[in-house]
Amino acid sequence: MQKIIPHLWFDKEAKEAAEFYTSLFSVGGGQADSKITNATTLHDTPSGDCDIVSFELWGYSFMAISAGPLFKFNPSISFMVNFDPSQDINAKTRIDTIWAKLSERGKVLMPIDKYPFSERYGWVQDKYGLSWQLILTNPEGEERPLIIPSLLFVGDVCGKAEEASDFYLSVFKDSKRGAIARYPAGMEPDKEGTVMFTDFMLEGQWVAAMDSARMHDFNFNEAISLIVNCEDQKEIDYYWKKLSAVPEAEQCGWLKDKYGVSWQIVPKEMEKMMSKGTREQIDRVTQSFLPMKKFDIAKLKQAYEGK
Repeated sequence: MQKIIPHLWFDKEAKEAAEFYTSLFSVGGGQADSKITNATTLHDTPSGDCDIVSFELWGYSFMAISAGPLFKFNPSISFMVNFDPSQDINAKTRIDTIWAKLSERGKVLMPIDKYPFSERYGWVQDKYGLSWQLILTNPEGEERPLIIPSLLFVGDVCGKAEEASDFYLSVFKDSKRGAIARYPAGMEPDKEGTVMFTDFMLEGQWVAAMDSARMHDFNFNEAISLIVNCEDQKEIDYYWKKLSAVPEAEQCGWLKDKYGVSWQIVPKEMEKMMSKGTREQIDRVTQSFLPMKKFDIAKLKQAYEGK
């Protein structure tokens, strides 16, 4: 199981979006298929009945929920998609095909074009508001996975991409720094020495980060959170203590760190409960976790077993 899984909060479109993304990434380019792996409904939550959908894009796991119009996607967290000619002989045409479909009814943030760092790159918000960075990677460079979540540090946290990535590297195991490129002088408003781009590995998974001092009307929010699948209560306690920095944001396994990024610290067994359980078992587990802040595995198991 993927240790860290991006979680996408939709109003009502989780199933529709998952079907769109899996069809879009359905052919080639990857070493694995794109597919919906599970869909279930949580009943009687504060948002009413909520659809939860798990899906994979080229082998990379996502989870999505339809839970009302509380949060809106913005470019503070986007997904880099690497089109690597060494892994896909059709990478140069595939990037344009996927770009065209993501751009339809979307918003182009950086046009797909040649840039100093890539022969072909573009940044787009799709019709649901989710942001994607498509890049034709240099096959001679160090290999990276096909999909990488990317954190954009703006506003009050601009200039903290390096500090934040150092912090995450200290918290998670199987971690290392990858590339780092800094803004040179003369690129105002971006300050010399801040991070133009860096990537780093957490639990064997790559994440990217960058600073931007330009004017942005967004920041990190709960529309995209990062699920951490934990083996046991000790691990839940560890991540909760390390990451939680905003007490009022603690709810149903959710927390916010000191940079404003939202995380969900959940037991690995939760996926089995919610995908294999009966309607009654899922309902009991849901009602058990709704009042919780940090998850209590023992109580969740008791609810699942009807004890």
